[in-house]
Amino acid sequence: MTSKTDAKTDETALGYEQARDELIEVVRKLEAGGTTLEESLALWERGEELGKMCRRWLDGARERLDAALAGPESDGSPEGRGSGEDDDEG
Repeated sequence: MTSKTDAKTDETALGYEQARDELIEVVRKLEAGGTTLEESLALWERGEELGKMCRRWLDGARERLDAALAGPESDGSPEGRGSGEDDDEG
C-alpha cells in the first residue's frame, strides 16, 4: 500500500502525459478482465489516483492559461478592465 508521502512523490515524478498513458493502460487491463478481485481493486485505486493527478495537472494548466490571458490589465483598476466603453472616444 502507498502512503500519502509516496503518492505525493509519485505525483511529482509523473508528468501529465505519463499519468494519462498509465491511466489508459489501467483502463485497458480492467476492461480486458481476467484479473482477480484483489488485482482489479488495486487497478481501480491506481486509476483513481491517476485520474486525480491528471485533473490537478489540467486545473493547474487552466489557471496558468487564465493568468496569462488576464495579463497586466487584470489589476482591478478601471483603466485595466477593458470594458471597451471609452474605445470610441478620440
